[in-house]
Amino acid sequence: MVTDMTVQKSVKTPRTIQIAAAAIFTPLVCIATIIFSIYVPHTEGFFNIGETMVYITALLFGSVVGAFAGGVGSALADVLLGYVQFWPGTLIIKACEGAIVGFLGTKMPKIKSKTQWVTFTVFMGILVGFLLASVGSQYYSGPVEIYFGLPPSENPSSIITIPAEFWYALGVIAAFLIILMGLLLEPEFGWIIMVIFAGGLAMVTGYFLYEQLILGVLAIAEIPINIGQMLIGLIVAVPVYRAVKRYLKV
Repeated sequence: MVTDMTVQKSVKTPRTIQIAAAAIFTPLVCIATIIFSIYVPHTEGFFNIGETMVYITALLFGSVVGAFAGGVGSALADVLLGYVQFWPGTLIIKACEGAIVGFLGTKMPKIKSKTQWVTFTVFMGILVGFLLASVGSQYYSGPVEIYFGLPPSENPSSIITIPAEFWYALGVIAAFLIILMGLLLEPEFGWIIMVIFAGGLAMVTGYFLYEQLILGVLAIAEIPINIGQMLIGLIVAVPVYRAVKRYLKV
């Protein structure tokens, strides 16, 4: 009898946590998507921090919560912001993104060789740094309009100029920190980076197909913008995820 009760409790507790996490993080994804955005006039691309919250949610609570919060929270943000034509695609695309990150986050390969893990992490660090420097300098530099608020204002809260050198420096710093983490503290650190890459690339591909095939727009121009959003989401989400995980012990 005691064994049965223990089993029942162990099954029920994760589901309770999942429901609670979904109830909390779904609106957080929505708010994160709405509250802060950057518009780059010369590329007509928008960046928001909703991606960051999708990654954090999926890494902390797994594929089910990641899919629900990512899909529903992001789709709700589209509706509230007036992008009604996007919400059906967003619902599916962001759900897939959250599911992939949450699933792969628990499937780290059992590689015993520290050297192999360090090599992999160094490679991922170089890749992140290179993409961040190249995509950022090309598509996120120059005059940018910052929108902040809930709901966001119609006019930009401020307009600043981001030099290309900022992205070069940020790419070098990101690569250095990832490589340092792999060499000194956590050889497997590159796996978290790869997991987010997998989910992010699903997002980039999903929006390309949805915009090209369903909305009938020239979606190829959005690919670098979405890659940049994935990269910024990655470099913000990883340290926040690690800090929250250590605090919550999930």
